[in-house]
Amino acid sequence: MVGKRLSGIQRNGSLRHLADLTWQEARETLLPETVVLLPIGAIEAHGPHLPLNTDVIIAAQLAFRAGNSLAEQGMSVVIAPPVCYGVSYVGSCFPGTIPAPREIVTGLVASVLIELARWGPRRLVVVNAHLEPAHIDALSAAVALAAQTSGAAVAFPDKRQPRWATTLSEEFQRGARHAGAYETSLMFAVQPEAVRTELLPNLSPVVVDLPARLKAGARTFAEAGGKDGYFGNPAMASVAEGERLFAALVTMVVTAVGELGDWRALPVAAPESIDTS
Repeated sequence: MVGKRLSGIQRNGSLRHLADLTWQEARETLLPETVVLLPIGAIEAHGPHLPLNTDVIIAAQLAFRAGNSLAEQGMSVVIAPPVCYGVSYVGSCFPGTIPAPREIVTGLVASVLIELARWGPRRLVVVNAHLEPAHIDALSAAVALAAQTSGAAVAFPDKRQPRWATTLSEEFQRGARHAGAYETSLMFAVQPEAVRTELLPNLSPVVVDLPARLKAGARTFAEAGGKDGYFGNPAMASVAEGERLFAALVTMVVTAVGELGDWRALPVAAPESIDTS
């Protein structure tokens, strides 16, 4: 018998980090009704003022805040370890950016989702903070493959969609979505010590619609007009704006979970038995 059972706690609503669990605790936690959040980011340049792992930090924090909100509603929630590498070739003109091929990202994310679902959970959510178009395409393919293979419901809320973009910032809606006031504010809200605040007054606004430039053929941030690897106005960032943005993003994730429907209507996985003799 495995010590204290966790299923009762889970059924009353709780938030757990998968990496913190033992395998016995994971067995009692990864139940059909459990919602799993998978944070995904990238390691890439975010201007001279933000760290390379900015997207990973934002995705992990969003998963944590959304997980808390879901747990407060009585749901059982597990946060999986983040996927730290993404399709980030647009930032590859700057040192430290580490892109992964699209097919590798699709295969990895699909595999992670399928394996998570194999142990029981019927609802999984990709919590992504990296917006390079090829990366989004890779994740979309991974989600489709995982849902088809596992029978679980997999959500991939996309903040670029109008219903979510309009809840964010004017800067975001104009397409200046990389390392400007939007992401810098989010970082101020979660890890302010990581922001090189002394540089902000000297960062002039880069008023560029990054998605439009990429669609027009720009291959890198530099070619798109971001010679220092940022777009927008980082100097306008604030903690208060970061908190407002996180609240809007939490609503997006929580809504995505609700739109997955009732887990009881989905085919229940049959986890492999484990011989503990």
